[in-house]
Amino acid sequence: MDDYNLIGRSVQRKDAKRKVTGAAVYTDDFNKPGLLYARMLISPYAHARIKAIDCSEAQKASGVRAVLTGAYFPHLTGELIIDRPPIAIDKVRYHGEPVAVVVADSDAEAQAAVYLIKAEYEPLPVVNSPGEGIKMNAPLVHERLGEYKVLGGAYPEAGTNIANRTKIRKGDAEKGFRASEVIAEASVFIPPSDHAAMETRSAIAEIQPDGNVILTACSQSPFIIKDQISRFFRIAPGKVIVNVPFVGGAYGGKTSVQLEFIALLCSGAVGGRAVKLTNLREEDLITSPDHIGLEAKVRLGAKRNGLLTAAEITLLFDGGAYSDRAVVISQSAGLDCTGPYNIENVWCDSICVYTNHPYATAFRGFGHPEQAFAVERAMDILADKLGMDPMELRLRNAILPGHTSATQTVLNRNNVGDLPKCIQKVAELIDWNDGIIADREDGKVRAKGISCFWKNSGGVQNTEAGAVITFNPDGSVNLICGVVEMGQGTKTGLAQILAEKMRMGVEKVHVIMQVNTQTDPNTWRTVASKSLFLAGNAALRAAEDAIRQLFRTASIVLRTLPDELDMCNGRIFLKSDPDTGIDIKDIALGYTYPNGNSIQGQVIGRGSYVMEHLTHINKQTGKGNPGPEWTVGAGAVEVEYDKLDHSYKLLRAACVIDAGTVINFKLAEGQLTGGMNTGLSFASKEAFLFDEKGIVQNIQLRTYRTFRYGENAQYLADFVQTAEADAPYGARGVGEYGTVAMPAALANSLSRAARVPLNKLPLIPEYIWRVKRGEDHDSV
Repeated sequence: MDDYNLIGRSVQRKDAKRKVTGAAVYTDDFNKPGLLYARMLISPYAHARIKAIDCSEAQKASGVRAVLTGAYFPHLTGELIIDRPPIAIDKVRYHGEPVAVVVADSDAEAQAAVYLIKAEYEPLPVVNSPGEGIKMNAPLVHERLGEYKVLGGAYPEAGTNIANRTKIRKGDAEKGFRASEVIAEASVFIPPSDHAAMETRSAIAEIQPDGNVILTACSQSPFIIKDQISRFFRIAPGKVIVNVPFVGGAYGGKTSVQLEFIALLCSGAVGGRAVKLTNLREEDLITSPDHIGLEAKVRLGAKRNGLLTAAEITLLFDGGAYSDRAVVISQSAGLDCTGPYNIENVWCDSICVYTNHPYATAFRGFGHPEQAFAVERAMDILADKLGMDPMELRLRNAILPGHTSATQTVLNRNNVGDLPKCIQKVAELIDWNDGIIADREDGKVRAKGISCFWKNSGGVQNTEAGAVITFNPDGSVNLICGVVEMGQGTKTGLAQILAEKMRMGVEKVHVIMQVNTQTDPNTWRTVASKSLFLAGNAALRAAEDAIRQLFRTASIVLRTLPDELDMCNGRIFLKSDPDTGIDIKDIALGYTYPNGNSIQGQVIGRGSYVMEHLTHINKQTGKGNPGPEWTVGAGAVEVEYDKLDHSYKLLRAACVIDAGTVINFKLAEGQLTGGMNTGLSFASKEAFLFDEKGIVQNIQLRTYRTFRYGENAQYLADFVQTAEADAPYGARGVGEYGTVAMPAALANSLSRAARVPLNKLPLIPEYIWRVKRGEDHDSV
């Protein structure tokens, strides 16, 4: 009897051959006879009233089928706050906002016609940062904020630029600071930036004669698209069908619904014909939603032995022009505001602020790389004040079972894992005890920095996933679920989970890669490092359902009880006599006796899972349980800093997370190191450069800098494995956490090397030079 032991093995990805041979199909690859193309006119202003739009010349241009402005659909959409028109109405609120859309026979004709549209604007005062946005007399991005419909979970403050305020009130912060003996403070700044996924966003919409709406999109949220199209366009949900093929990278940037709305409007304007809208790279950078920015102040109180007594934290998130996912990002970061430390007295306000910047959506880590940057810089400043090793300070305050979170949830080994072991492992990987700073004879300095992090990947209270298993005539199985494959390899992990449960080879599990909302069971989103958790649990339940059906049929054929049966290697057999059994292939589609009688019929396994034990969060105190568990970990970076020109090289970067049970080691390692690369890229290079009018100056990849090949560090990744009881085979999330760790670890290493506090991103040599000169010291 074979024992496959597939959990933990580095099996080949299910999508590998299609991707390396170029056979994988993405949204922009889809074409059909009669397909039309859309192109957008975008705003050249960050904040302006639209005085007039003249589309007459564009309408007469060659190949043009329709020209749309905001007047075509003068209604608002949104996630929690209904505040955003698909095409600007009356005024624009960010540089790059869609103002008009041309539909034409070809992409070139559509783009040529866009140039013929004449728009007249009246510039308005600009909110250019969240700090500006919360000032008493700041210009209002949304004058009618108090009139907007709110779907729940957000609390906009009328007459201000505050889209939401999340409060954490635990213990007595004032008392905690009075009891402290040392206080450290840090003010940090992180500008908005972009996801820069390889595939730009794309959507195709068609309205069929029977009224069915068919959408193809590169999205992480096909079922959210279905829900929002139904709600805002008043179309029956069953008539909205969303297809998602392979997605060419997303990093959170494809969770929002934007181009899908515009493509559908375009289809409606041309009699329901299929219309494709694919972003140019410049549009993908500024027109579609971006990576959120942050201004923050952190104040920590501690005893002289390093034990933390209090924290006061203000997080001002740059939500941009529309609330979209920014509200939820600010909530998520606020609920985890303390980082993975035991602090009994906490005061925190996490505020989502409207600005005249491109609006924000999810980015790998969902507000936690930013929140961790603020807290971890304060921790290093505190360590310096105490004269204590930064790693030792973190070990002394590490969150443990028996402590409570900032939301006052009691923690245990199951829902928080083992942070001290992560810290110890990362210290070993980076050789922390060999010294954390060394001056070299050539004028360069080598220095190391450490950071810790945690993240609760909760969702809405009914966060769910489903899975269906069908069988083929050879006994192999098909796994159908709504998880999007965007490079992370989740569907390979799901195949391993299912194969382990069914005790068959993973090659016998066929995973349907594309998602179709009409045929796939509902799945929340492919986000938050929770797809394997949600869909994995659903797949296990579907497998259990299928096994029950198989055993029922086999028990009839073998004339025994289902409890007397076992299965392995495509067979079901008697526990007491393994040689007596029947192949799964002979009963999976029903069984026919020699006399022609048939019984049972085909086996279809069905499973669903919903996150359990989540609660609503108290608006005044933040008390509640936001999710099933906190993933914890630690990161470290070693740099070589040149004192002459303030440049530096990334030598080594290490990250260790408590991943629970690792399902596929190579996939997990790839996710962790890929996340580290993302975190170091935006920490060291990436930022939108805004002028005083809120105009983005670097809207091309020539000027928007990301990591280039060879600039990366040597990556060192490892795992602690504290199984989570509610997870499939104990697996916790993996995808985001390398990103969360890196910005703070890099800033801590460079601050040590340069011997000045570096509290702004990106950490470019010019910024270090300015801080060394005293021009930009610890300011926001």
